[in-house]
Amino acid sequence: MTMLSPLQDCAATIEALIFASDRPIRERELIVHVPDNMDLAEVIAAIALRYDATSGIELCQVGDGWAFRTKAEIAERLSQHKQVERPLSRAALEVLAIIAYHQPITRAEIEEIRGISLSKGTMDILLELGWIKPRGRRRTPGRPLTWGTSPAFLDHFGLADIGDLPGMDDLKAAGLLRKGQILGALMDHTSQNDDLDDEDDSDADFLEDGLLEAGYDGDEHA
Repeated sequence: MTMLSPLQDCAATIEALIFASDRPIRERELIVHVPDNMDLAEVIAAIALRYDATSGIELCQVGDGWAFRTKAEIAERLSQHKQVERPLSRAALEVLAIIAYHQPITRAEIEEIRGISLSKGTMDILLELGWIKPRGRRRTPGRPLTWGTSPAFLDHFGLADIGDLPGMDDLKAAGLLRKGQILGALMDHTSQNDDLDDEDDSDADFLEDGLLEAGYDGDEHA
């Protein structure tokens, strides 16, 4: 029987944990299985080396977690075109993009950007998909609940971090900035950090094309 080095032994344990999980495993969950004299980043690097160019899968970072995913070029061969029973409406796409680019954001702020009230089921759809989650309450009168995207959102759109969303320059370069597709005035949320109980604020310009570029084409406004 081949004797494993301490690093190899630890890497095998972490690899098995990630492989067996049905969701990305956060680093804080993995670190408890790593000895004090060993760095998690070193362990992750050792695992990643096992999946070279000849492998059909790779170790991917999803937010603050890790998961095994089929390589993009292989996934294209395996993909099957299926009819979506419940496609996202244009309204749901708009709301998801607003949340992604302005999180943490309240329901009232979403409605202000869209210029129209949210229909009853729009947020429910995004919650059912697991793409949004509560991000704490604003320290303002009424203490409104704020919303942000979840690790499942990053995983679905193939993003390692929310900062990987296309910015204005990317959208311009892709020719996606067309007249009438900006849903509201560009907003500045840099001061919101001081008004929240928890979670960090992420400030970015909102353009619904950011998600349209990812391959979605919604229906008319709900």
